[in-house]
Amino acid sequence: MSIFNENTKVIIIGDRDGIPGPAIEECVKTTPAEVVFSSTECFV
Repeated sequence: MSIFNENTKVIIIGDRDGIPGPAIEECVKTTPAEVVFSSTECFV
């Protein structure tokens, strides 16, 4: 069972020194949710 359904839109903001956006996006792609934005930022 997933917490996401086909109507869910996801915004992903990853961290350069933590988990990058593309890695999170690959995990979300295994659900029916739609990724509308994915980015990796540097928070200094």
